[in-house]
Amino acid sequence: MASSHALRWRWRTPRWLAESIRNKLLAMALLPLLVVFPLLVLALAVWGNAAYDRLLITKVRSDLAVAHGYFDQVLIEVGSGTQGVASSRALFAALQRLRASARNPTSQAALQAQLAQARARLGLDFLVLYDPQGQALGRAESTTSQTPAALAPMPAELAASLQAGSARATASLMRLEPDTLQALAPHLLPRVQIPVIATRNAAPSERTTESRAMVVLTTLPVRDDQGRTMALLSGGLLLNQNLDFIDHINRIVYPDGSLPFDSQGTATLFLDDVRITTNVRLFQDQRAIGTRVSQTVRDAVLGRGQTWLDRAFVVNDWYVSAYEPLLDAREERIGMLYVGYLERPFRLVRYGMLGLIGLIFLVVMALAAWFSLRWARSIFQPVEQMNRTMQRIEEGQPQARVGALAARDELGALATHLDQLLDLIAEKTQALQRWGDELDHKVAERTRELEMSNTSLQLAQQQLVKSEKLAAIGQLTASIAHEINNPIAVMQGNLDLIRETLGTHSQPVLAELRLVDEQIERMRLIVTQLLQYARPTEYAGYVESLNLNRAVEDCLVLVGHLLSQTQIEVQRDFQAQQPVGMNRQELQQVIINLMINAIQAMPTGGVLRLTSRDWPADQGTTTGAAQGAVLCVQDSGNGLSAQVLERLFRPFFTTKNDGNGLGLWISQGLVERYGGQITAENRADGRGARFCVALLTEPRAPDAVSTHNGRPGSL
Repeated sequence: MASSHALRWRWRTPRWLAESIRNKLLAMALLPLLVVFPLLVLALAVWGNAAYDRLLITKVRSDLAVAHGYFDQVLIEVGSGTQGVASSRALFAALQRLRASARNPTSQAALQAQLAQARARLGLDFLVLYDPQGQALGRAESTTSQTPAALAPMPAELAASLQAGSARATASLMRLEPDTLQALAPHLLPRVQIPVIATRNAAPSERTTESRAMVVLTTLPVRDDQGRTMALLSGGLLLNQNLDFIDHINRIVYPDGSLPFDSQGTATLFLDDVRITTNVRLFQDQRAIGTRVSQTVRDAVLGRGQTWLDRAFVVNDWYVSAYEPLLDAREERIGMLYVGYLERPFRLVRYGMLGLIGLIFLVVMALAAWFSLRWARSIFQPVEQMNRTMQRIEEGQPQARVGALAARDELGALATHLDQLLDLIAEKTQALQRWGDELDHKVAERTRELEMSNTSLQLAQQQLVKSEKLAAIGQLTASIAHEINNPIAVMQGNLDLIRETLGTHSQPVLAELRLVDEQIERMRLIVTQLLQYARPTEYAGYVESLNLNRAVEDCLVLVGHLLSQTQIEVQRDFQAQQPVGMNRQELQQVIINLMINAIQAMPTGGVLRLTSRDWPADQGTTTGAAQGAVLCVQDSGNGLSAQVLERLFRPFFTTKNDGNGLGLWISQGLVERYGGQITAENRADGRGARFCVALLTEPRAPDAVSTHNGRPGSL
């Protein structure tokens, strides 16, 4: 059941394809164009799109690294600047005077002025000095300074960070509640109040105002000469609506002319998911401060702490974006740093490139299809014309011919040879009919004469007529076979050239080519049979394609009884790959004769060495294409003298008392009948003789066989 089910579902060649070489060639020419080319374009588009995306992501990753480096530099500068003020001699002296004067207004004003000067020099938003107990001693800010009495004590949140040991020379990010900022720098409260704007794709939220602050803050001790803490100095920078800060980042990351195709680069700082400072535009002149990030980005960056490197919807357009979380001193995620650039210009360029590639492929495919159809037509039209000619001849139109073809290739030559062959067959057919009529006329005349003779004369006359008829038919068939062999060889050669020229493209027409091969072989067999009939002595045996190595093994079995009676060791070295063309019984007769001679040359034992090699077509080389195979039979006897070598292949010459001297002579005749060679020589080391038989894969007349350095044994 399983085998029948598999057979039923096996794919079969459609009838329209199996019965027409035209359809096969058209399918072979158009299938790669209609299937392979589109798949190649699709693969190129997919690969190019992915590679283009990787380039964009790589670009925005490097942009984020630049922005992150500048952000870290700001933290370092705020920390080091505050550290420089805390360790300055001027601040120490001002604190000393403030203590000595019991905080009189003059000393208080001097301290306030010194803090204001340091704040302006460092570019900070605030600089506040506290005593070790957290009471404010002075504050420098960007507005009119206040008196010490109006200063608030150190905020609890700042005091908690000091107790946790977070005070360090490098500033850190902090997220401050409004009351904390009120106590630390009340003049900054207007910049903190940011209305939250409903944003597309953002997470649902009921917040309407963002009143928290993101500050770069450091708090450092002011020590005396003995290392005791005299005061605490807090310096910081507010990032909410700090447009100079974010514009500077944008100029560093995306200087003028750094982005091609008129793309625009942007940078943003987020407090939680709200833009607190940005150069992304909500409208033409209004920055998108107060808008929120999309929920997808928020979940990835703030929720899972990942760095986002992908396209993202920013306010009202798609950007190639990079987001990374911002951490406070306690390693908590309090916001995000963003850089990115408009995707639209790059997307348009990408689509344009893909369209151009697709157009180029369409043009190439159209041109290739046109040329393929023309070349396919140049192949199937001559074949169809030859097929129609053969059909007309089968239908009884012997004068049908292919005629002149425009093709000048192998198909054109094949059509010409086919016409020549048809002309030759028609001519020989007419001659055969004419000779047959003449022969019938002569036979009739002789018959009338013999009827008047006695019975013995009638029998003699009949025998004579038969002999003459056989002689006439033999002469006629020999002439026809000789004339037909030449065009058959030309047709076979052109057919082989067609197969070699087409290469792998001949797969769809292998069945038709194989059919032509079979018909040519059938014609060659008919010619051979005619020649055997005409010259029976030259084709005494039926020619077979034989494996020389297997034939030697079979002969060893036949002489096994002789080997068992001796101390002879048999060595085999069979490397012949080419078959040989010869009658099987005659080949065995030659091999057995050589083996028996070698065995008789070693009456006390020795080594019988049998080797086979391919017979190269090129003289004197072993690298040419093989034309047959060579068998060498070597013994370890006494060898052959010069007199014996001279007369070895003559009839009735023998060195044995019980021999008739015909074995080697008959063997030589059998081998040469098939165009082969047989040679004898002494081994190079002087230990025995060697007989070599060279046989062709395709037998031919002995005079047509070129010698191989004079001796096939040289192989």
